[in-house]
Amino acid sequence: MRHGSFDMIMDPDITAAGAAGAEGLADARPGLLHRRAFLFGSAAGLGALGLAGCATSDHMSHAEAARVYGAVPQEKFPIPAVDVSKVDPKYYRRTVRYETKEAPGTIIVDPGSYYVYRVEDDGTATRYGANVGRDGFRWSGDAYVGRKAEWATWTPPKEMIRRQPEAAKYARGMPGGLDNPLGARTLYLYQNGAYTLYTIYASSDPESIGTGVTSGCVGLLSQDMIHPYARTPVKTKVVVLPA
Repeated sequence: MRHGSFDMIMDPDITAAGAAGAEGLADARPGLLHRRAFLFGSAAGLGALGLAGCATSDHMSHAEAARVYGAVPQEKFPIPAVDVSKVDPKYYRRTVRYETKEAPGTIIVDPGSYYVYRVEDDGTATRYGANVGRDGFRWSGDAYVGRKAEWATWTPPKEMIRRQPEAAKYARGMPGGLDNPLGARTLYLYQNGAYTLYTIYASSDPESIGTGVTSGCVGLLSQDMIHPYARTPVKTKVVVLPA
């Protein structure tokens, strides 16, 4: 992105009056506000349920990937096509056999393998390639989708503004759009009625998929994120496996 050099972002609805700031990952290329610069420094770790998946369908062809990850012009902010040559084909969306006791609709994050699964009702799951938390910022446990947002506003925390005064221009919020780090869709993860400071969000950075670059949040390509977002209501269970 091209809107400055910011090293962290936070939930658009957290304000100075009500919540603590949260750290994000600095982009490797100074001078850019980049979707790799993502979210939040800590959360309570909980015991996680181990689950196993095994792929059965063939890899998506390059031509099919170009179609699946093509431009989405009907969006409020038209989403450009993904350069699929920058994504390892093993991270393309696919249906896989997946054995789990979790109910259909459950979202399962496997940060060790850089995958997110949506459990289906026939012994399969839809699998998406993801970026995840870097070493030292990964967490595990059960959560649920507490709320959802399309093209959410991003508001930098006071801590960030103190370190980087140029972020002050977004103190009242950076409107949703292609340059907004939260992307086209966001699922906010909650535990016991409280926001965990972690999200599953839409990334426009294909090179981030299959890497650990965030401070605990999980990013899917925008075209992938739109897919489970539409099928995931508030209160949906989310399981984050240990890395």
